[in-house]
Amino acid sequence: MLSSSDYGALRAFAAVAEASSFSRAAQTLGVSPSALSQMVKGLEDRVGARLLNRTTRSVSLTETGRMLLDRIRPAMGDLGAAVQDVRSTKGRPAGTVRVQAFRVAADLFLSPMLAQFTRDYPEIILDVTLDDSISDIVAGGFDVAIRLGETIERDMVAIRIGPDLRQVAVASPAYLAEHGMPSTPDDLLHHRCIRWHWPGRGAPYAWEFHEEGRWFTVAVDGPLIADSRGFGIAAAAAGVGIAFAIEEAVAPFVRDGQLVPLLEAWSAPFPGFFLCYPQQRHMSPALRAFVDCLKPTS
Repeated sequence: MLSSSDYGALRAFAAVAEASSFSRAAQTLGVSPSALSQMVKGLEDRVGARLLNRTTRSVSLTETGRMLLDRIRPAMGDLGAAVQDVRSTKGRPAGTVRVQAFRVAADLFLSPMLAQFTRDYPEIILDVTLDDSISDIVAGGFDVAIRLGETIERDMVAIRIGPDLRQVAVASPAYLAEHGMPSTPDDLLHHRCIRWHWPGRGAPYAWEFHEEGRWFTVAVDGPLIADSRGFGIAAAAAGVGIAFAIEEAVAPFVRDGQLVPLLEAWSAPFPGFFLCYPQQRHMSPALRAFVDCLKPTS
């Protein structure tokens, strides 16, 4: 059995490792940075190994520290969930569910369910981060994410929550009147295209098309690069150039006549959005309520 001091030291170590900072971890735990430093130092002395590399500006895990964190993180999560379960037996599910969602997914799935969910579960707090980057869910401190199927790690539980999607090229009537309409994907090489890149990645995304059972890419060029699909769609509606986005995201602009779909014969469906979360022995009632709310009923 762990002693109370061992558990406290492990909790302190995990907090510092997650925050990459003694001061931020100290604020979270409600102790002083010096006390936290002493707890971690005592743990290192007891295990006989350095767990954290410290400089005046940064804190990082050693290889031994990373191995320890990977072993204790699931157990600490289970302990926290067990305590929350006991609390929940006195009433409805409670606690914080940390959600990371692609921006388009938030519009399609989160926004429509928020009002009813917060009425049904007033003790649950949804801490939502809208981010199109592909980051490690666990390392980022998230409980669950909403992502495209092709971006989900293999060791995650993945539940489909939406249909297949298609990406289409779109442009404003004014742009097409001035520059003409592309007849094939290769024609895009002679057009002003609004490019997009995954947040945190430098190279713009190459547009993907489908023909005769195979996918191929076109490395377009143009006057604008952004890390927000919505920004690019708005720019296309303003006549800046041709954008490439999920049909559902451009549908309101198409209905209003602000954008015209292009090259649809080369736009094929691909797996849509999934709810994904780490495999776990014990799921908190709050997370279970959130998953059940978004999970398709049929």
